[in-house]
Amino acid sequence: MTEPVPTLSFTDPTVLVTLTGPDQSGVTTRLFADLEPFGVEVIDVEQLVVRGRLILSALLTVPADPPGLEATVREVGAAFGLEVSVERGVGDNRPRRVGRAQVVVLGSPLRPAAMAALAARIKADGGNIDRIVRMARYPVTAIRMEVSGADPDLLQSDLAAVAYEQGVDVAVQENGILRHAQRLVVMDVDSTLIQGEVIEMIAARAGFEAEVAAITESAMRGEIDFAESLHARVALLAGVAESALDDVYRSLLYAPGARTMIRTLKRLGYRFALVSGGFTQIIERIAAELDIDYFAANRLEVVDGFLTGRILGDVVDRAGKAEALRRFATEARIPVKNTVAIGDGANDLDMLAASGLGIAFNAKPLVRDQARTSVNVPYLDAIVYLLGITREEVEAADAAD
Repeated sequence: MTEPVPTLSFTDPTVLVTLTGPDQSGVTTRLFADLEPFGVEVIDVEQLVVRGRLILSALLTVPADPPGLEATVREVGAAFGLEVSVERGVGDNRPRRVGRAQVVVLGSPLRPAAMAALAARIKADGGNIDRIVRMARYPVTAIRMEVSGADPDLLQSDLAAVAYEQGVDVAVQENGILRHAQRLVVMDVDSTLIQGEVIEMIAARAGFEAEVAAITESAMRGEIDFAESLHARVALLAGVAESALDDVYRSLLYAPGARTMIRTLKRLGYRFALVSGGFTQIIERIAAELDIDYFAANRLEVVDGFLTGRILGDVVDRAGKAEALRRFATEARIPVKNTVAIGDGANDLDMLAASGLGIAFNAKPLVRDQARTSVNVPYLDAIVYLLGITREEVEAADAAD
């Protein structure tokens, strides 16, 4: 089979027709039905409705610029009370330049100053905004911009600085076919998937919550080695009844939007893994409840129904989390570049760096500064907007179940 030959060259005459005004049923049908007798070819169409206001643009070939075409379009506009623009030119849309990227902006609220600053930085980096669409209006406002002409890595670095100044979140990804590939999502658990720290909940049963919390905070800020801190904290749990783990599990609260994110991405064939410096006795139950495919965590030693204050086997630490991500990607037969990692602490940094898209979720400043992408709203399902999924699509899928 031979390759199809384009029917339009960049020097052929074209007409750009644009109608704007109150959205009404039947505008698109009437426009194209009335254009049919002129023998034109439709080579591009864009239609957008914002708060009930329609913007409809159609790019048409007009080899002979037939008389009456513009008058016909204006009659359609008059019939619906729409403003009409008819512009003659040549060729198709300007080819998009190299360096195509998808820029997603999250704001709660999203201010005009933030959009202005981000657009100015994109322009300064040599980029052009080709298209802007809304991904969500609640619980945060999410806007996606398709950008060409700028290096995605440079754009990510520069826009991150602007986002921090403006109090919004920005994610930049290369806008290619791999963005639609099946992915593996690897998540930290404590203060990411769930609210709070499991070890502190257990420590509360032993009367050492304050001491354990202080060590946890220091470790998450990267001030002390994670493995060292874990052994010190677990030692304080010696003598706690194993049944306390049941109480802790029953008391867990998931991050807002956690179930929505997992349910939505599971529908699309995504795989999930939990990689935690916490404890297997809790993590395996969470994994079973949420239909998680893989997990890695530390196992507390239990003797005669009581915690001994020791960990069995190697500690899942900062390096161990990154290694678990690579191992699970291999098991799932998903390239590492198609993995998404989500975490909040210093021990998540290697995992975030190893993944294709590392997201610092409500993270400590050290982590937020080093991660490629940061989300600072408390809704875990905001992650789906970064992956190109709109709120409307999420809700439609839930309604169909």
